[in-house]
Amino acid sequence: MTYQSFEDLIATMTPEICDNMRRAVELGKWPDGRVLSKEQRELCMQAVLAWEARNLPEEQRTGYMEQACKSQDEPTEEQPVTLRAPDQLQ
Repeated sequence: MTYQSFEDLIATMTPEICDNMRRAVELGKWPDGRVLSKEQRELCMQAVLAWEARNLPEEQRTGYMEQACKSQDEPTEEQPVTLRAPDQLQ
């Protein structure tokens, strides 16, 4: 199948196609064993990320990391810092 644009490709992708592309990027080869070129790998990754952004909640997307920072509503703890002159460092 030939697509007129990258947007056309994303619009016609199914979850199965996305999974196959994701797996191909991870393994560096298609399910039939053919190796992905550098360009194919980059385009597949872009397609996976674009499809996920449109179709999945943020926490289910590739590369999602839960925020490690504390909420601004929580009080911050101050930690004291002791500064020493270079000649006192040993």
